[in-house]
Parts: sequence; structure tokens; C-alpha cells
Amino acid sequence: MKYLIFGGAGFLGSHLVESLEGDITVVDDLSTVKYLELPPNVKLIKDRVETFKTNEKFDFVIHLAARPSPEDYMQHPVETALSNSLGTYNALEIARKSDAIFLYSSSSEIYGHAEIIPTPEDYWGKVNPIGVRSCYDESKRFSESLIMSYFREYGLDVRIQRPFNVYGPRLREDGSYGRVVSRFIYQALKGEDITIFGDGNQTRAFLYVSDWIEATKKMLFTQGLKGEVFNVGSDKEVKIIDLAKMIIRLTNSNSKIKFLPPRADDPPRRAADITKAKKILGWEPKVDLEEGLKRTIEWFKVRI
Repeated sequence: MKYLIFGGAGFLGSHLVESLEGDITVVDDLSTVKYLELPPNVKLIKDRVETFKTNEKFDFVIHLAARPSPEDYMQHPVETALSNSLGTYNALEIARKSDAIFLYSSSSEIYGHAEIIPTPEDYWGKVNPIGVRSCYDESKRFSESLIMSYFREYGLDVRIQRPFNVYGPRLREDGSYGRVVSRFIYQALKGEDITIFGDGNQTRAFLYVSDWIEATKKMLFTQGLKGEVFNVGSDKEVKIIDLAKMIIRLTNSNSKIKFLPPRADDPPRRAADITKAKKILGWEPKVDLEEGLKRTIEWFKVRI
């Protein structure tokens, strides 16, 4: 099998690449990559998803390229929007010419301030189209629309996943790229204040990366999923303040919790309804939050 994976050097991509067998080409501009760990047999091309050109044919085209960290994408709104507009179009054209299976990693962000928790795939979302987060969530929504247009007009075999707060080793913790789990772990291991935006009562549902890999591979290799959309996440809500306290406990840290002003348009609650994934894919998370945090903490301990 031949795979073309956009964003394959990043957090999610590198874990997926390690789990696949075949001829793998990774296209990544490395703009969000800190921990570059790819198998030696993988072909890495430094380029952007919206500018990459090829005449090769592939069995699978996987689009993971994105700037998923809120601080980062708010600092780079144009680049963020282009990856999920021109980039998605370019990736779809490559898949169409190859008659490949196309898998897109969308986001739980497309639901915005969801009014139904846990949120099912048929919920349309409540999003600010001109807000500071719109460069990410609205471009993800546009990508989904364009992908389904390729399915309806060209019959392309497309599959869309909506990941919810995936975490694990290699998740960047530094600067504007830092995600909440890895940032909290870094701060706790360093004995720094754990910084929470807002009052910490906002919720998220976290998914360990090995569970994401299992769901993604089922989406790639299961027959009859043409045009399907799946939540890939957890239905177990956790308050951010409770996440911080759990990480402090698991790291035996003396860190204190420091509250910062809330982010604009930050969704107050988030959790996935995974009924569809359970029924059709036969998938559900296996790694609970505490166990996943322990594994992630151990990985960071030797790198900080």
C-alpha cells in the first residue's frame, strides 16, 4: 500500500506513521514539529499541503496538516485557514487523480459552543464565523464541506474524523504551541505555576494517542465507510482545574495553580458522543485518563 500523509511528522502523524506498513510519503513543512521521530524508511518531503505537487499515485491520502494549538493558530490565522482550504483542495485533487481513499482529520472545534453534550456527529455546531478562533474552526468546517462535495460530485471515497483533545508523547508543551496536557505536565515537572485560562471549570474529554491510532486505522481499512463522519474521542468530561490537580498529584509537584484571563470564544464544555464509532467501527477508548497521563509524564520526564 502507498500512503501520502500531509502533516505526518507532527504529533498525530508520527504516531500513525509508526503503526503503518507500506510505502509512506510524509509531506510536512515542520512548522509545528518539535519532536521529529519518523522511521528511517519513510520519505519526508518538506513542503506545505497547499503547494505540494506530485504525479505519483497513492492508495491512501491522509490530511492531518494543521495548527491545532489555539495560541499558535491565533498568531498565524492566514496560514491556518489556508491549510484547511487550499490545502484540502490540493490534497483532494491528488486523491481524486489516484482514486485513493481520502481521510481527513477535522476537529471537535467544528462544534463550537455545543449545546448538546456529549456531542453527536449530526449536531451542526454553534461557531463565531469572524471570531479569533474562526481561522481554525471555520476552515475545518469548510474542509468538511469541500470533502463532502468531492464525495457527491466525483464519488471519491472520503472519510472524516473529528478528534477530541488527543494527547500523549510528542505533544508539544512549549511556547505558543503548548497544548493543555503537555503544558501542565511540563509546568508541574519544572515546579512552575500551572496556568489555566479562565476559572478552570470549562471541560474537555481527553483521548490517549494509542486509542486515536486504533480508531484511525479502523476508519482507513474498514469497507463501506464512503462519506462517513466519526467522532474520535471520549465521552468522559473533565474540568480543566481537575486535570491540573491530577497532573500535580501524578508528578508529585509543588506547583501552584495560576488563573489567567479566559480565551475569547473558548467553548465551556466539550465531550464526544461516540455511539456511532462503537456501533460501526467497533471502537471505544481503552486507556483511561490517569493511565494515559502516567505514560505521557514518563515520556516527558527524560526530556525535560
